[in-house]
Amino acid sequence: MKVLFVCSLGMSSAVAVNALKKEAKEKGVEIEVKAVSTQQFEEEVKNGYDVAMVAPQIRHRFDTLNACAKEAKVPCAMITPQGYSPLGGPKLLKQIQEILG
Repeated sequence: MKVLFVCSLGMSSAVAVNALKKEAKEKGVEIEVKAVSTQQFEEEVKNGYDVAMVAPQIRHRFDTLNACAKEAKVPCAMITPQGYSPLGGPKLLKQIQEILG
């Protein structure tokens, strides 16, 4: 599964990305995760991602980011606040798996 995270500068998601990767590894789920800034998102989302996840601190940009993702045929969702933390890996993985069905 290929996941794209988007946050303000592409760096604050590192904690959530690491928690997600750790949880996926423990569950035997193959995952590739990349975090980008809002400025990079429009081009990056076109690169074959299964899902795009938007950080809570940029929820005000969700409609714009979601429109770009829809154009690229990539489901897009807000990261739950509980998933956006060092201990949020299980919630985040579950949220992504539910989105992907």
